[in-house]
Amino acid sequence: MDSIKERIYLNSLYDIYSKLLTKKQQDYFEEYYIDNLSLKEISDNKKISRNGVYNQIRKTVEKLTKLEDVLKIYEKKQKIIYELNNIDDTIKTRIEKIIE
Repeated sequence: MDSIKERIYLNSLYDIYSKLLTKKQQDYFEEYYIDNLSLKEISDNKKISRNGVYNQIRKTVEKLTKLEDVLKIYEKKQKIIYELNNIDDTIKTRIEKIIE
């Protein structure tokens, strides 16, 4: 079973990179990680094998992590958030408005 931290991390990557995924990849990811459907429920809905669903989700997760390995947008965002937490509130508020 996935850890909560891993699910949060993957959902964060999905928020950043979802537009770079195919519609099919988006559907499988959302059904599993966002809608919390089981592999069996997804396989019943899609009329494919449970293993087919697992492979689609695995490939999507691999693509998300490869995108992050190359682009590092999540990593940079985390660094910015860390720095924001250590600056003056006025500047912090102005910067947060820019990056939202």
